[in-house]
Parts: sequence; structure tokens; C-alpha cells
Amino acid sequence: MMKKQNNYWLTYAKATFAIAAIAMIISIVKLPGDLIIKGYYSICSLFLVSATITLSKAVRDEAESNRLINKIEEAKTAKLLNDIDD
Repeated sequence: MMKKQNNYWLTYAKATFAIAAIAMIISIVKLPGDLIIKGYYSICSLFLVSATITLSKAVRDEAESNRLINKIEEAKTAKLLNDIDD
């Protein structure tokens, strides 16, 4: 059951990213002004997307690292308790 929720979440995330990217592209194209201004906003948008991806990966990696450390600590505790019982 959890796998389906993850698939739905992944589909949602991809769809919202695509909609946001398309909306940004349309906004920049329709923006009144010189090509240099549109280029500036395009570069800023790409940088924002890149920074967002980097941040989300860093947060995910940190969460996974903490989860692994917690599992190791739980295993050590279980071993210690088993040794005490014996």
C-alpha cells in the first residue's frame, strides 16, 4: 500500500514541477522588455531550480543518514539488552 502512495506522490511532484516550469517559461516569453532582461530572468529561474534540487537532495540525504544512525543505535541497544539478559 505504501508503494502506491509513493508513486502518487512522485507523479504529483513531477506534474507540479512541469506546470511551474511551463508557467515560468510562458511568463518570461510574455514579459515586456528587451531580450537581455528575459535572459536574466531565464538564468535566475534555472539557478533557482538547480538550487532547489540541490537543497532537496541534501535534506533527503541528511534524513537518510540520521535514519541509518538510529538503526545502528537501536541494534547496539538490542545487543546490549540481550547480553544483559544472558
